[in-house]
Amino acid sequence: MNDTTTKPELPDHLSIDPRSKFHVPAVFEHEVAIKFNDKERHDVEEYCISEGWIKVPAGKALDRKGNPMLIKLKGKVEAFYR
Repeated sequence: MNDTTTKPELPDHLSIDPRSKFHVPAVFEHEVAIKFNDKERHDVEEYCISEGWIKVPAGKALDRKGNPMLIKLKGKVEAFYR
């Protein structure tokens, strides 16, 4: 693969939900990784670096629309491209 294309800057607040106003499709053309409290997480649905939180699924619980129930965890958040 050729990395000559420039990757868009990662936003401060990003969501994987396409209905969210924080969803940026250009970012998801590349693989994004999240470190939370110095450990890499693979289940992050949404993050905010400036406020220091991530949202992750709360087990197998679903809301009434069939989406996973999310819990907010606070700590040190880092986002980067792989």
